[in-house]
Formats: sequence, C-alpha cells, structure tokens
Amino acid sequence: MNEQLKLGALSAKSGTRIYGTHEFNIDGHATKLPIFLINGAYDGPVLAITGGIHGAEYASIEAALRLAHSLDPAKLHGRVIVLPIVSMQAYKSRSIYIVPMDGKNLNRQFPGDAEGTASEQLAYWLTFNVFKQADYYVDLHGGDLNEALIPFTVFQKAGDKTTNARSLELARAFGIKYLVGSDIKGSTISAAAALGVPGILAESGGQGIWEPHHIQVLSDGLDHVMLHLGMVDGTTNKLSETIVMNQFEWMWSEHDGCYYPGVHVGDIVTAGQPIGRVADFEGKTLQSIKAPISGAVLFVVTTLAINQGDPLLAVGS
Repeated sequence: MNEQLKLGALSAKSGTRIYGTHEFNIDGHATKLPIFLINGAYDGPVLAITGGIHGAEYASIEAALRLAHSLDPAKLHGRVIVLPIVSMQAYKSRSIYIVPMDGKNLNRQFPGDAEGTASEQLAYWLTFNVFKQADYYVDLHGGDLNEALIPFTVFQKAGDKTTNARSLELARAFGIKYLVGSDIKGSTISAAAALGVPGILAESGGQGIWEPHHIQVLSDGLDHVMLHLGMVDGTTNKLSETIVMNQFEWMWSEHDGCYYPGVHVGDIVTAGQPIGRVADFEGKTLQSIKAPISGAVLFVVTTLAINQGDPLLAVGS
C-alpha cells in the first residue's frame, strides 16, 4: 500500500483519485492550477506529468486530461501527479509560448526563482514541489499556435550519465520515431535532470489544432511509458523504430518582415540547402536561410509575420 500522495494542500490516500487546484497570487494575478493526484492501490514509482507548459499547445492539455480522467487507482501500481494546464494565464489568453504576466517563455525559466517574475516563481514551485517528489517525469507539448511539427520526443543530456541513460530509455518507451537529445538550459527536463529525475518532453500537434490523431500520439505514449514502468497491466503494440538525434539545430530570424519557408515538416534536407527566406515588405530578401546540418525538419514556424530573434525552424540529425 502506498503512503499518501501530497501536493500543496491536496492529499490522496492509497487507492484514490482526487482533483483540486493550487492557487498562486503573482504580481496581483490570482491563478488556479488544476491538479489530479492518482494514488494507486499497489506500490510502484511516482510519475509526474505536465501539459500546457505553453498554454496554447492544446493536444498536450487534452492528452493529460484524458489520462487523469481514465486512470483507475484500484489497478494502479504507483502514484501519478497530473498538472494538465501549467500556464493557465497563457491558456486563458490563447497566448503563444510566453507567459502574459512577464512575457517570458516558461520552458526557459527552470529551476526558477521563488522571488522572481511570474514565470520564474511558477518554475520554482514546479521544480521543488512536483519534480522533486517524482521518480520519472513526462512533459507533454503540442506545437504552438505558430508552429507546425512532426512528432518527436526530447530526452535529457543535461544530467549525469545514469539519469541521461534512463531518460533515453523512457523516450524509446514513449514510442515516437524521432528522439532528440537536448542539454538546453532552463527547460523542465533539465531541471528534473539536475534532481536526478529522468524526464522526457514529447511533442505532437500544432497551429492551435487539437486533432484526434495528435492527441492519440501523446495518449499512446503515456500508456507505453506506464506499461514500461510496470504501473499498469497489459501489453503494448509494436513500437515504431526510433531514430536518435544528437543534434538539434534551430534557425532564427535576423530581421522583422515576412517569412517564406521553403520546406515542410518531415522533409529531409542536406547541409547548405536553401530552405527559406525572410523578406521586407517590398519583397527584397533580407535573409537567405540554409540548412545548418543534414537531417529531418522537425518544426517550422507557419506565420507570415516574423520578428527579429524569432525562431524559424529546426533540423534534427
């Protein structure tokens, strides 16, 4: 029998599921985060799951909600913490990857600061209240309002050798074809890695669309992970072969203007290949974009409007 599962003022006894909220008051903004605690009847690991780190990545939110609604604590081996909408203000305002209160990308603010800006305070609370009590962590993403992407899973390269290896194992279990190694500072999974918690970030969806297929990719991945960890009974379908990518190169806009991508997600490109341009309003090319490496195009920004410093696309290899 498991001990009580606690988060903030919420507590779930063994064999029960509870729903509640945790309230923040940051810079005069009251925010309630929805939380599900599912405490299984049998011993097992603690799995933390987040959705909506970016509030308009809807496939991630819906997949997290579906899991929280469907898990049966009477059959569960272990404990599951689900926060389906972490960036609630961004969700309400239909904002892209920034938090409206401070204009920052939450997934670059970890491990956060208890006395910092809105994003930094939220990151700090997640790191030391959620990640710290987890044995494994899955961060669900869904491509933002301005992004098209092909599903991929990011695994940790920022932790120690053992944590990184367990993260890659978790990514393989999730079951998406493309696996991307990352040591980006300030991310959810880098903060988990610093605590010795293997974590992955899974992407499926984009452009504000939450099609059933994209949700199913993430839902299936969660099922695969829980089977892999021995938390639920059953068998998994044959997983697709995975391709491990240890390079993940982003391209950024050097100008304000109009963005004309010359590739689609999933395209295979070679280093130096022309893959798009940024132009001014007279049509003059300001920036010719060439593939930084040979590999697969994993995501592409899909808006005509582009600002200096904005991401354009990413290639993995």
